[in-house]
Amino acid sequence: MKLYGIKNCDTVKKARKWLEAQDAAYTFVDFRADGVTADQIAHWVDRAGLDLVLNKRGTTWRKLSDDEKAETDPATLIALMAAQPTLIKRPVIEADGQVLVGFKADVQDALAAKIGS
Repeated sequence: MKLYGIKNCDTVKKARKWLEAQDAAYTFVDFRADGVTADQIAHWVDRAGLDLVLNKRGTTWRKLSDDEKAETDPATLIALMAAQPTLIKRPVIEADGQVLVGFKADVQDALAAKIGS
């Protein structure tokens, strides 16, 4: 299992703490420090959907120009996320071919089912 995010993000910290409490083996990838490719983001968008992967609630989104916020082309938005990884909703978790985004109850339930099996 891989958990992608930013080490100082509160939601990522919560997810890591939860996984460690479950004794779940995972690899953490800090996409600010380690980077993330447009191909990787495109894979997440393909699996989870652009609306789920693109974080429109954060500071980085609010700082974009009106033209950038009005963009609807997925390839352009993926390139924007690759250039500014804080536009990616966190965390992104890859587990058994599935891509989970965020860390609400539905994601925790899905992970619990994977860990328990």
